[in-house]
Amino acid sequence: MNELDDPPLDRLKHHFAQRVIHQARHLLEVWQRLSRSEWNSSGMDELSEACLRLLRYAERFEQAEHADLAKAIDNCLRAVQENRGRLSSELITELNRLMQRLSRTGLRHGDQFEQTSLPPLRKPVYLALQDMERAERLAQQLEFFGMAAQPCESANAFRAAMAERHPAAIVMEIDFAGAAQGLELANEAQAGLKQKLPVLFFSHEETDTPTRLAAARAGGQDFFTGALDASSLLEKIETLTRVAHYEPFRVLIVDDSRAQAAHTEMVLNSAGIVTRALTAPLSVMAELAEFQPDLIILDMYMPECLGTELAKVIRQHERYVSVPIIYLSAEDDLNKQLDAMSEGGDDFLTKPIKPRHLIATVRNRAARARSLKARMVRDSLTGLYNHTHTLQLLDDARFRARREERPLTFAMLDIDHFKRVNDTYGHPMGDRVIKSLALFLKQRLRKTDHIGRYGGEEFAVVLPDTDATSARKVLEEIRQRFAEIHYPAQPGDLTCTFSCGIAELTDDMDIKTLAKQADEALYRAKHGGRNRVEVYG
Repeated sequence: MNELDDPPLDRLKHHFAQRVIHQARHLLEVWQRLSRSEWNSSGMDELSEACLRLLRYAERFEQAEHADLAKAIDNCLRAVQENRGRLSSELITELNRLMQRLSRTGLRHGDQFEQTSLPPLRKPVYLALQDMERAERLAQQLEFFGMAAQPCESANAFRAAMAERHPAAIVMEIDFAGAAQGLELANEAQAGLKQKLPVLFFSHEETDTPTRLAAARAGGQDFFTGALDASSLLEKIETLTRVAHYEPFRVLIVDDSRAQAAHTEMVLNSAGIVTRALTAPLSVMAELAEFQPDLIILDMYMPECLGTELAKVIRQHERYVSVPIIYLSAEDDLNKQLDAMSEGGDDFLTKPIKPRHLIATVRNRAARARSLKARMVRDSLTGLYNHTHTLQLLDDARFRARREERPLTFAMLDIDHFKRVNDTYGHPMGDRVIKSLALFLKQRLRKTDHIGRYGGEEFAVVLPDTDATSARKVLEEIRQRFAEIHYPAQPGDLTCTFSCGIAELTDDMDIKTLAKQADEALYRAKHGGRNRVEVYG
């Protein structure tokens, strides 16, 4: 009897899981759209409606985890309504945390239904390339990383796919289906859409500025020329299609007037920006270290010191040299404003200021600062944090772990026999393996974990709120999955593995000792046969 009943039961579970996950995807897409633009009441209504529908489906189909998350998100949205539609820093942070948890539930392949294939929590990527073989290889690579990709062999096939479903992104060759036809197809696909689909254009030859301008107008988010590097494409697609990965801007407000600070906070919070207000300017350095803002707003005239004096003190610390400082003051003397900006400031806004003007200035300055900081602290090949910044993040995490009495682990990973990969398949293949492991780690670790390229083929991971046993379980699963990836090569496909060493923070331990212990555990994994995870001690 059971044998006859099981297949229909599995199909029923599959159907229920699909309904819930499709609704979770819709909720996440609404959240992502809101996060990238100014918050408004209609957007909040749409978010609330999508959340209630998810709760209804999850309860009907007995999906407990989705139901719990939908209830928690609904509680946050009700709190926003009770706050007359205004978001506080706490609510923004909590909503972001819940959305990230929701996105991870959908990306677990078959946790609850091992016999079913759950749909990925993202739309497919359409590949419109002249070389169909190249497109199919690229689709295979994307599938290794949990991305659904659909090659289109002709213009009509692309149109049919678009008519059936809009993609998360389009990879479009400029000359797909004829000279400059890719541009026309992209424009055709964008026609009538309120929000343009992200398009990654590709051309074998270097193109002129008018062509690139036409590509940008057709929704082009990037333009690849020459060889189409799969790893770079993966990284860009992951950035464009990542759901609920929005990290709110963080703004520190220093103003001796509590009323003015509260008003500035209210305006910025309404736009989804996390704030912290400080009315005692002399404690600014401690707040900077704790809050790590993307931008600082300073009042010009305060009893304890001038805003320009405080800016000088902030700029004396190398870590905060690139953090934008905006003066917000009633001072309307242009010469004094210019003098203030020469004292470490980046912009001067005069009170009273219109909310939209303040929000736009903060968003633009903070976004540019983040982009510049990423270039300074990240490794150019992988986009991961560089060695120096990884250790800085480890030190910050150590400080928080000791203060909050929470566990902290540090892991070091090393690709096995990497020299053999370079010698046998060439350095481009070696780079490809490094980039794929970097992306693999980013996809499978939490947003709160910090991943760095420690040097060469060596990686490091800072895991806050994680003990050694939990860290080992997570990294062991990643190790097993990474070993299953096949890299197309001659004479046969290449597979790679890594070894890993883990150390857990103990009382009074500094980061040098913690890193040394992780390194010793890695050494033991290497000499114990490789392709394994070892914990120090």
